[in-house]
Amino acid sequence: MAGGVEGTAGAVEGTAATPPIAHRFLVARAAGLGIALSLQDVRETMRPLPIDALAGIPPYVLGLSRIRGRAVPVVHLAVLLGGATSAPIERFVTIDTGGRRVALAVNAVVGIRTLAADALGALPPLLGNAPAELVDGLGVLDRDLLVVLRAARILPPEVWERLS
Repeated sequence: MAGGVEGTAGAVEGTAATPPIAHRFLVARAAGLGIALSLQDVRETMRPLPIDALAGIPPYVLGLSRIRGRAVPVVHLAVLLGGATSAPIERFVTIDTGGRRVALAVNAVVGIRTLAADALGALPPLLGNAPAELVDGLGVLDRDLLVVLRAARILPPEVWERLS
């Protein structure tokens, strides 16, 4: 397998003596980008639910949605990344952030994939090109969410093609 990327969940090739460290990710699309969210942070994916808008919140927070009986903030990932928001929100990805849940609004979910640690290190960080004022504001509002999103990666087109 080239580049340490596997198209389906399972083992990543290595030598018998030293198997590579691999990480499992949920692969999704937002803001025209392929993204990889650490599977250890993801709780579930679902169709979008109704959202109650709130006044005085950052532009990337759409509002609150009732998910499994709890009021959960919904973050429009494309807005946070400073990308195009014209594509419809097709899925929510709920993640755990320090004992709380947050729903990320994304355009599509592809599935679970495995990336070798060496390939993962070469991928750009999800928040690398996000507007600094939005990332700074997110850090003030929810440091745990910022930690989760900093662990996420952007999948360049050549990696996206192998994974999708």
